[in-house]
Amino acid sequence: MVDVGDKPVTNREAVARGEINMSAATLRAIRQGVIAKGAPLQAARIAGIMAAKQTAALIPLCHPLPLTHVSVELSPTRRGYRIESRVRTNAQTGVEMEALVAVSVAALTVYDMVKAIDKTMVIGDVCVVEKRGGHSGLYKRSER
Repeated sequence: MVDVGDKPVTNREAVARGEINMSAATLRAIRQGVIAKGAPLQAARIAGIMAAKQTAALIPLCHPLPLTHVSVELSPTRRGYRIESRVRTNAQTGVEMEALVAVSVAALTVYDMVKAIDKTMVIGDVCVVEKRGGHSGLYKRSER
């Protein structure tokens, strides 16, 4: 692990985003609430939050951090859902990995819950869109 012992403790925040795209029939089934396994969006939100808290156990050499806030939101798009996570801590290193893990696991949870009706789903465009705090200050991804 990288030694962060000499770095100052600062407030840090990261926002990550990704998407899951699916067939029109799958979107309809989710929006009508007829998925056999239950409510995929609610399950995905909770799974993303839980995953952010377990990032150090999943990613080798990642520092365990005391998270002060984790949110995961799923917003409908024309072809599926956009997933966005926001993670905060007051620590010596940033929370980008926690935000990325939250988005990824939320997307995988949606996939798992509806794979019986759609095996063509695509998860993608997972990236950090904003981070603040620490030595490097503010980063905002420019929209492409």
